[in-house]
Amino acid sequence: MLKINEIFYSIQGETTYVGCPTVFVRLTACNLRCTYCDTKYSYYEGEMQTLEAIIAEIDSHKAPNVCITGGEPLLQKEVHTLMKTLCDKGYLVSLETSGSKSVELVDPRVKIILDVKTPDSGAADSFVMANIGFSTASTEYKFVICSEEDFEWSEDFCRQHNLFEKFVVLYSPSYGQVSERWLAEKILQKNSSARLQLQLHKYIWNPETRGV
Repeated sequence: MLKINEIFYSIQGETTYVGCPTVFVRLTACNLRCTYCDTKYSYYEGEMQTLEAIIAEIDSHKAPNVCITGGEPLLQKEVHTLMKTLCDKGYLVSLETSGSKSVELVDPRVKIILDVKTPDSGAADSFVMANIGFSTASTEYKFVICSEEDFEWSEDFCRQHNLFEKFVVLYSPSYGQVSERWLAEKILQKNSSARLQLQLHKYIWNPETRGV
């Protein structure tokens, strides 16, 4: 059983899977309270569902991509069984996690997106450093940039841990806090190896719309 906040079919708005039709499985609960969080409703809202019911809902959409997200999905241990089962069924599975919980037990077939929290997130120092060692070639690192300080901090973090040489690194402007152009220009000015990432779904639909 897993406590599920919502399951919906939409366009992936982030990561290198951006633009792909995807089934999203949002799990309830989060151990962090980021300043820019756009899914506060996932902290508590949700209902218990069996793995069979969850998979049946995913299957009904007939999409190859499944994104496991939250909240923080790794707070519920049975999520590992769900991800393994989905991989066994041939789905392309991605996991969006804050990096505040260990990814050691995540099925190696899953694309892990580690959201490293910057100083302005309000959750700095929450990242489990051992997760760098548990990362695979497909792992992607995401940094939500809220300010100049966040940008410089992220650059230092990536260089210190050789992330640019080993992984896809995504810089995303905190929606409504810094502009896309500002972040694009910062990446160019600093000759950063990061990839600019926009939350595509917020440009297709109203940013407050749920289930997209």
